[in-house]
Amino acid sequence: MTRAPSPALSGAVELLERSLGYTRVLLVDVTPDQLDRSTPCAGWTLGQLLAHMEDALDAFTEAAVGRVEVDPVPPTETRVDALQEKACALLGAWAAPRPVSRDVAVGDLDLDGPLLVATAALEITLHGWDVGQATGRRTRIPDDLARGLLPLAQHVIDESDRGPRFADPRPTPPVAAADQRLLAWTGRVPPRMTEPLVGNRAEPPTRRGLAS
Repeated sequence: MTRAPSPALSGAVELLERSLGYTRVLLVDVTPDQLDRSTPCAGWTLGQLLAHMEDALDAFTEAAVGRVEVDPVPPTETRVDALQEKACALLGAWAAPRPVSRDVAVGDLDLDGPLLVATAALEITLHGWDVGQATGRRTRIPDDLARGLLPLAQHVIDESDRGPRFADPRPTPPVAAADQRLLAWTGRVPPRMTEPLVGNRAEPPTRRGLAS
């Protein structure tokens, strides 16, 4: 039995669509000679970041059928083109009518579908911003997207994530914009802040930090 997406899932899918729209524009600028550039993620080159993004897109797409395999899919050689195609596949998979159960099995865990989709939107947006920092196209996260993601980030990123996946949150002024607060909460240096840029995590794991 299938049904149209629930209101909670529909809202998460809308957030996912906006995150993909933002990130796909930034991927267009990636060229092969940039793959060795450093990124805001400590120890990651742009090439490593793109490999992680490809793996994450595969995982989030698999989740649409209710289960995420633990073993990663081998990366492709034409990574940027593959990312664009997989971004479309991800959105289509979650926008389609789906089984009544909204839970997603990841290993031995059952995760809430709408929360997982919203987490995908968060990861895709943050890494889109990371890509832009590496390529020099420093496009800010749209305000409405950042406002939608900020409470989610504050909910899913806790102290146990600090260090292995995220640096400590950075202070922001009371008048900080939503994108500044979102980036600061995830340990990144927001636009127009003068603190030195440091990475926000160590070498990428093989699979599958869904809240990375």
